[in-house]
Amino acid sequence: MSYQKRTALALASALAGTVVLMAAPAAHATVVDVDYQCKTPIGDKSAVSPIDVKSVKSGGGYKLTMSFQKGVSSSPVELGKGAMNPSAVIKVGGADPGQVQVSGAPNSAAIPANTPIKISDLSGTYTPKKSGKVDFTAGVLTIKALGTTTTCTPSNNPGPSLQLDVTAAGNAQSTPDNGGQLPKTGPLDSAVALGTLGGTVLLTGAAGVLWLTRRGQGAVGR
Repeated sequence: MSYQKRTALALASALAGTVVLMAAPAAHATVVDVDYQCKTPIGDKSAVSPIDVKSVKSGGGYKLTMSFQKGVSSSPVELGKGAMNPSAVIKVGGADPGQVQVSGAPNSAAIPANTPIKISDLSGTYTPKKSGKVDFTAGVLTIKALGTTTTCTPSNNPGPSLQLDVTAAGNAQSTPDNGGQLPKTGPLDSAVALGTLGGTVLLTGAAGVLWLTRRGQGAVGR
């Protein structure tokens, strides 16, 4: 096999490996039933609601959205439009433990008396301080309405609603400053420059294959 064919095959293999790595899933979401025990101004109440948490990359962090599929708690009187303000805590476990505060818009329509209160989607921003695998679990829910506060605490030790691989700001590996030019790797310079999927790792791998091939050819010629 010629030198050009061997190096071309090596580059193709590196590109294929890079595509597989980038296609690997980085998040896993699950709908989890959360058994809320609520302390209300008129006594204790309980309700189970399926909860899910979704994430969207946003700059150096992630926008989290916590959704309730069923209503929790209730009010003995009607809550007029905009009278109820919900917020919650999402617990963060794994490589970067902590918590995220999320909040939602006031109710867009009146809530009849003695009717389960449907919580709007709650959102907030999570900015990782450490890189690695983290998980997000529903925490305490707070409902403020008509000057009162209702606190709902998960009582069934729910599992995570979302698992995510995160990278903290500043942890990305830097590359040497070469005046804006890519490292020279011989006749494959143009092909490697187009291999943006591989980034620095692909460039280094192709250069290594080229150096070994040239060295082998030199040894044969001796």
